[in-house]
Parts: sequence; C-alpha cells; structure tokens
Amino acid sequence: MKKLLALVLALVLSLGAVSFAAADEPFEITVMLPQFPTTNDFDPNNNPVLDKIEELSGVRLKITWAPNSEYETLFNSMLADKNPPMVVVAQDARAATVLTSARKGAFWDLTDFIADAENYPYLAQGNAGIYNNISIDGRVYGIFRTRDFPRGGAYYRVDIAKEMGFDKEVTTIDDLTELAEKLNAYSPDTYALNMCEYVEGTVMYITILFGAPNTWGIDADGNVFPAHQSPAYLEGLNWLRNLYQNKGIDPNFITAPSGSWNDAERNDKAFMRFDCLDNTHRQQEWFEQNKGTTDIIWKAIGPVAKADGTITQWAQNPGFSGEVLINKKTSSRNGVSEEDLPKVVKFLDWCNGPEGQLLLNGGLENLTYKVDADGFRSNEGLEEANDKYVANLNQLNMGVAGDLAKPGVKRTALRLRYYDLLAELTPYAVSNPCYPFDSQTYVNYGKQLQTLLNDAAANYIAGNIDEAGLRAMWDQWSEEGGARMTQEYNDAYHAAQQ
Repeated sequence: MKKLLALVLALVLSLGAVSFAAADEPFEITVMLPQFPTTNDFDPNNNPVLDKIEELSGVRLKITWAPNSEYETLFNSMLADKNPPMVVVAQDARAATVLTSARKGAFWDLTDFIADAENYPYLAQGNAGIYNNISIDGRVYGIFRTRDFPRGGAYYRVDIAKEMGFDKEVTTIDDLTELAEKLNAYSPDTYALNMCEYVEGTVMYITILFGAPNTWGIDADGNVFPAHQSPAYLEGLNWLRNLYQNKGIDPNFITAPSGSWNDAERNDKAFMRFDCLDNTHRQQEWFEQNKGTTDIIWKAIGPVAKADGTITQWAQNPGFSGEVLINKKTSSRNGVSEEDLPKVVKFLDWCNGPEGQLLLNGGLENLTYKVDADGFRSNEGLEEANDKYVANLNQLNMGVAGDLAKPGVKRTALRLRYYDLLAELTPYAVSNPCYPFDSQTYVNYGKQLQTLLNDAAANYIAGNIDEAGLRAMWDQWSEEGGARMTQEYNDAYHAAQQ
C-alpha cells in the first residue's frame, strides 16, 4: 500500500495541472510567519479557511506565529533549532544570516524548480530580475514576496491641513515644510509627523527627497559611497531635527514601538507619516469602519521637487519584501527531505495561484468576506471573523505571478489614487545600486552597522547629539566595518561593469 501511495504521489507531482489533494492523507507542512497585532484572535484549530486550504491543496498547515517586533531574533534562533519549521518567511532576503545559512546548506536550492513551468507554472512566472536580486552566488533559495514598487512616500490628514489653512497640492519641499508647520500648529498636544523606533524609513524618505542616494550611491568617478556621506542626507536629517525642535514630533519617538505606529494617527495625535503609501487608504478605511468617517480625510503626496526642480523618490522596496524559504533536512536537524521537497514546492506554487491567493488574502465568501453588487470582495462587517480565520495568512501570499485572486478587492478612490501614484512615482524612484551585490562584511556585520547609522540619525534628530557627535558616529561606522564594506561593494560593482 505504501509503495502504491508513493507511486500515486510521484505521478501526481509529475503532472503540474493535477492537485496533490488526491492523496489519502493530507501532507503536513509546518510554517513560521510574522504576526502583527490583528492576528491576536487567530484560531488555528477550528478554522474553516485552513480546512479549505487542506481540502483544495492536500496540505495541512501547522503555523507558528512570531511577533513582528521580535521576528528577526526568532528567525535567527530558528536557524539553530534542530527541529525548525519546514517553511519560513525571511523578511530580509539579504540578511547576513540568510546568506550565511544558504551557503552552509540550511535551505533548499529552488533554482531548477522555478524554471519548471510545466510543474510549477505560477512560480515560473516570477520576474527574472527580482529572482536575480534575491539570488545567492547565482542560485535562488527562496520565493520572493511581491510588493508594489516604489510604494514609499508620505501621506497626511487633509482635513486637519485645510482647517489650518493649507489647501493645495504638495509639489515642492517648501510645500512639505509649510504643511508640516501648519499641522504642527493644530494643538500643543498633537504632532505633525508620526515617528516611532523604526526611524530608517522616515529618514530614507526625507533624505532621498533632498537628493541623497538609497543606502549606496555612485559618485562622479564611478565609485560606490554610503548615502550618509551625501550632503543631501544631512539636509534631510536637519529637516527632521528642526521639526522635532519645534515640537512637531513626539519626544518619545525613539522608544515608541513600531507595532503601535498606527495608534498616534488613529487617536488623532499625529497627522502625517513617511511610510508605505498604501497606508493612506488603509487608514481611511479604518476611520470609516471604526469612527464612522464619511469624508476623505487622508491624502497621499505625489512627486516632490527640490529647489532646482529635480525629483528623487524613495523606493521603499526593490519589488519584493523578503522571501519564503524551505529548510533542508540534514543529518543534524529536521526540515524537508529531498523526497518531500517537490510536494512543498508544489504547495508554494498553489499558494501563488488564484485559489491559494484568494484563501490566503480573503478567506471564504460569506464568512470572512462578502461580494458586493459590483462583484468586488469586502470584509466590511466581517472584521471579527476575518481576524479569527484569516488575519495574517497573507504573509504566506507571495504573488509572484501577480494578483490572480477573484473576486478582487474593490478599488476605492484612494486605492485607485495609490496605483496611479505608483506609476507616477516610478520614474523618480531611486534604487539601491548595490542590492544585487555581495559584501562579506555586510554578511557578518551589516545589521549592526545599519543599527549604528539608525541610532546616529535618531539621536541627532532628537537633539541628543550635535553635528560633531553625528559625524563621530559616522566615523565609528567606518572604523567598525563601514569602510571595508564600502570597498567590497566597490569591488563587486566594478567587476560587474567589466
């Protein structure tokens, strides 16, 4: 019987169009996913959505949720575990632990699988350039999680701005400064700009707006240099520092947890944010559902020009956000065996298809979403069931073949504006030129070095250090590996130009 079952499974796996749900027993896959606050009520045991996934895919999911604020730490400890989850999300595809672990054989090489369009049609549709961006030594170890490009930007409370006398489009840095001043004047108990312990995104947006590069730049001589060495980077920091000194930023932002970043906006304590532009419609929809708001009160900012008329925009991501990896079974730990690997890859392929996307993103009709008269999907009125049965299952949604879920989500005016903005901002998006390249110093110390830069920026903005102190921390960055990392990226960049 076992031999017959193995034969049946082998036959099913050889036919890309056939679901391996036909197996007598579901195949269990353990998964570790990031957990955000909305997943607190997620029910993994009596869950109709997970049951439907099992029915259609033949896979029984066993999920370990890791709080987003602690995810990196838990991910790193997972790598040393003798019994790790079979499938795991890596939020940073270029993290030192990912690169090192892949080279040591911790993850399965998926290069041949993603090229097999017959058996894995959705994975094979993934953008070749993005697969290249997450490759390690020319091999692909993960399935990238698609994200809209460039996505990063600024949004604000347009109703508060109008009340304070600001009623025009933000098209220049001077306009942005005026907007911040008007928002800051609203009340002594509120703040213009919402910031938290995650300063990197806020700093990236404003410094790139002033003309700094994205993490790394290429100078006039064709050499790589770090973004903070650009004069525009300091201009951006000074913009934030001045706003802070004028009480336009919460004095406790350095210790404000990123998991509660929304709170200041939803409690009417802060009115502007530099982050992902799709938060604009998410905040609007939250206000409509929770506060009965009927007017459009959130507005996304488009291209913002410098004094010389040029426009540079933060690219919040390189077209993806992390990747999904498959842990390899070895003599010293569990994971996925070579025999079971095609089954796991087949499931990831299914997740990228229309059935998988709909269940992971929306759940089940009339339970976690409903279809309106126009044929669009909405969870309005079903939020409690959505949190209980779907929540952050979308963290397993990779979307490498595009958005195939039907019915789709209704695109409100703000959602339509978001997609228009993506197209409008793309020509101005500044990408990291070193993203595809490798640096051993980054592998070993990249996170610590970035933390040092973030701490330097945060403390300078908050007035804890002056410009001399800021430059001293930059010097420390160079001495502790930054200069060596710069040289390694230069070597890799110049080698690629030959």
